[in-house]
Amino acid sequence: MSFRVVILVFVAIVISACGSAAPVSVGNKPVSINDQPLRDAPTRPLKPVAEMNWTTFEGNVQKLKDFQGKVVILDFWATYCPPCIEEIPHLMELKKTYGGDLVLIGLHVGGEEDRPKVPEFIKRLNIDYPLATPEDSLTQFIFGQESAIPQTAIFDRSGKLVKKIVGFNPEIKLQLDEAVAATIKAK
Repeated sequence: MSFRVVILVFVAIVISACGSAAPVSVGNKPVSINDQPLRDAPTRPLKPVAEMNWTTFEGNVQKLKDFQGKVVILDFWATYCPPCIEEIPHLMELKKTYGGDLVLIGLHVGGEEDRPKVPEFIKRLNIDYPLATPEDSLTQFIFGQESAIPQTAIFDRSGKLVKKIVGFNPEIKLQLDEAVAATIKAK
């Protein structure tokens, strides 16, 4: 009979410990619920987000903190990605619309086999913003468990991630536009 009591006490402890925790969120999407990460949410950074960096195609290392005071879009893309091809012209339109308030960086994640195709891709799409390769910790932070591209991360003027968007279609375009406009407006 004491074995049953021990089991009942154990079950009561487990049930009380598994209460419903409030979601942790980035933007309007929960990152985790009850400490279980959601598939498309960013993971915890391996180092401070402001210190995460990328290397431009010209070989310069840049960090998010280099762009304090500006809204930053980091767009993760590859040449073989149809939604990336659709999104890039729209990102260039956003850059023209917001000018100096918005920094746009294209982060190539297509791998070594895709890299030789990039120069022709740049010409074909008339890409007029800086392109770079992200460090692994930045990619891991933004991607989390979701490997689909494009992934677009919007950071506010203080370097805080305010929205992460996966994919591109007319509905996502609207979400992107609204997030950028709200982030630019919040000075």
